[in-house]
Amino acid sequence: MNRRNLELYVGLFVMIGIISMGYLILTIGEVSFYPKNTYSVYGYFSSISGLKQGARVELAGVEIGNVSKISIDRERLVAKLIFSLNGDIELSDDSIASVKTSGIIGQKYIDILPGGSDDILVDGDEISNTESSLDIESLVRKFIFSNDKPQ
Repeated sequence: MNRRNLELYVGLFVMIGIISMGYLILTIGEVSFYPKNTYSVYGYFSSISGLKQGARVELAGVEIGNVSKISIDRERLVAKLIFSLNGDIELSDDSIASVKTSGIIGQKYIDILPGGSDDILVDGDEISNTESSLDIESLVRKFIFSNDKPQ
């Protein structure tokens, strides 16, 4: 085998490796070159401790979107979340958004409980029914100190 053929095979091998790495990065990173059919709704929560931007939004255990922005509403002094939801999912205006935890110490996510109203949320609408996250530390603290009373 001459040197030229060896260099050709090594070059092809490197090119295949670079193309494979690029494909994996795009696939795992869920990069899309076409815009998805989505719409945004928002909700106000008194506590979202542990919830991160990009967290999933689920309906009946199926991911239907993600948390696209987290901010503080300066007037109400509460957390404002903006959800980016799949365009093919229609939620009624009396749906309930709750901050939940997957498992005992798992990641936080938003769980949507659908309502029964005929009015459908559209882009820019508010989910007015929200439930904040459960603060386990404060519950444990209450439990510990409530049992300290002398009998």
